[in-house]
Amino acid sequence: MSNTVNTEFILDMQRKLYRWSAADPDKRFADLFNIVCDRRTLLRAWERLARNRGSNTPGTDNVTRKAVQERPDGVAGFLEDTRRELRQGIYCPQPVRQRLIPKPGKPGKFRPLGIPTLKDRLVQMTLKLVLEPIFEADFYPTSYGFRPGRSTHDALSRVRHRLNPTSAGPSRTRYVIEGDIKGCFDAIDHHVLMDRVRRRIQDRKVLRLVLAFLKADIMIEGSLRHPVTGTPQGGIISPLLANVYLTAIDERYKRWIPTPRDKTRERAQQRLQSDYKRGRPGFYVVRYADDFVVLVQGTLQDAEQERLALAQFLKEELRMELSMEKTKITDVREGFDFLGYRVSQEKMRLTGRRVGMLFIPKSKSQLLRDKVKAKVRETPTGFTLADLIDDLNPVIIGWRNYYRYASRAWKEFATNDWWLYWRLKSWLGKKHGTASRRKLRRVYTESGEKSSGWRMGEKKLAQFADAKRRLYPDRGLRIPNGWNASPDEWFLKGDNKFWQATNALASL
Repeated sequence: MSNTVNTEFILDMQRKLYRWSAADPDKRFADLFNIVCDRRTLLRAWERLARNRGSNTPGTDNVTRKAVQERPDGVAGFLEDTRRELRQGIYCPQPVRQRLIPKPGKPGKFRPLGIPTLKDRLVQMTLKLVLEPIFEADFYPTSYGFRPGRSTHDALSRVRHRLNPTSAGPSRTRYVIEGDIKGCFDAIDHHVLMDRVRRRIQDRKVLRLVLAFLKADIMIEGSLRHPVTGTPQGGIISPLLANVYLTAIDERYKRWIPTPRDKTRERAQQRLQSDYKRGRPGFYVVRYADDFVVLVQGTLQDAEQERLALAQFLKEELRMELSMEKTKITDVREGFDFLGYRVSQEKMRLTGRRVGMLFIPKSKSQLLRDKVKAKVRETPTGFTLADLIDDLNPVIIGWRNYYRYASRAWKEFATNDWWLYWRLKSWLGKKHGTASRRKLRRVYTESGEKSSGWRMGEKKLAQFADAKRRLYPDRGLRIPNGWNASPDEWFLKGDNKFWQATNALASL
C-alpha cells in the first residue's frame, strides 16, 4: 500500500472528524474503533513512528524498530499481530520504562520520562490520529501547546499583541498572573480526565484503550509502580490528553477570550470593553500546555483575588494545586518570563507609546554557555575540530533560531559569537600546545574570510549572527491545522496558510 494512499485516507478521515466535531459541540463519536484497527491507519501510524529516532529506543520488552524490520514477516507481520490483538480484545499495554532526565538549568533536579514499548507507541499513535481532530475542534484559540500548526512563538506573539496599543488607546493590560501548577502531568486525575473524554467519545473500546494507557504500570529500577494519577510523560497520546484536561482553564476565561467556534475576536473584545466601562476586571489567558499566563485588565487587587479564585478552581474542578510561591503577579512594565523569553511592555523611543517586546533572558544565555562549555570540556584534544563542530552546531543553530525573534537579539548574538570564538581558541591552544593565534587562524579559518568563524575542511562552526533578527507575525486566531482549510486555501502562495498547511500535511 503506497504512502500516498495512506495519506489520502488519513487526511480525508481526519477532515471529516474535525468537520463533524466543529459543527456539533455536543456530538459523541461512537464507531471509532474500526478506524483505529484499520490497516491503513496502523500503517500510517508506523510510518510516523519510524521517522522518529526514539523508535530505536527499547521499552520494557527490548523491541526496537530495527528488530521489527528484521523479523521474518517484517513490519507487515508486526502490524498484523497488533491488529489481531486489538480485534480480539486481548491487547494490553506493557509496563512503561521510566528514565530520569535532568532539568535544564536546575542541577540535581530531574523529570521522569516514560518509554512505552514499540507496540504501545504504535497503538497510541493510531489513537492520536483518530482522536486529535475531534478534540482539536474544542480547543480554544488561545491554547497553543502540542497542537498541529501552532508553536511557542504563536503563544508569545499573542501575549505581545495584548500588550500593544490599539486604535482605542494604550493596552489596558496592567498585570500578569504567571501560572504554575505543582507537578501538573503527575497530578492529572484519571476520573476527571475520562469524564472529559467521554463528553466526545462514546466508543467503549476506544475508552478502554485510553484508560488502559493511563493505568499502565511504570517500571522503576526493576520494580513496578501502579499509577493512580497522571499521564506518562513520553507517551505519544499524553500531550493530547493533557490538553483535553487543561482546557478547563481556558473554559474558565471564556467570557473574555474567543471560543473554539468564534471566527473573530469581536465578541470577546466587546465583553472586555463592556467590563472596562463598568469598572469590572477582565482576564485573558494564553496557554501552552501547562505553562500559562493570565493577562489582567484591572487593578493589583483584582489580580490577587483572581489568583486565589484560580487556585480554588483548580482544586475543586481539576484536583490540582496552584503553586502560590511560583504563581507571581507582575506589572507588565517590569516584565515576566514565558516560554523561555522575557516579555515586557516597553516605551518606544520615537513615539513614546508602550508596546509588547520580547527579550532574551540572561539566564538562558548563561545556560547556553554552560552547555557549550561542558561540551568543549568533555571533548578530548585527541578529537578533531570537525568532531567538535558537529557536536556544537545543532546547539548553536537551535538556540539562535528560537531567539531570533527577540528585540536586540543581534547584540546578544554578537556577544555569544565573541565568547564562542575564544572558547574554541582555548581548546585549540590546548590541542596544539604553543601554536600562536596567527597559526591557528591560518590552519582553521578560510583564507581571506572576513568572518572570524572556525572551520576545518567543509565543516564550519555555525555563528549566532548568521540568523538575522525577524519579527514573528501574529497569525491571528484562526490558524490552519490541515483540517480547517479547504483544499484551495492550502496552496495560496504568499499566504501563511500555504506553509502552515504544508507543515500540517507533512506531519501526518
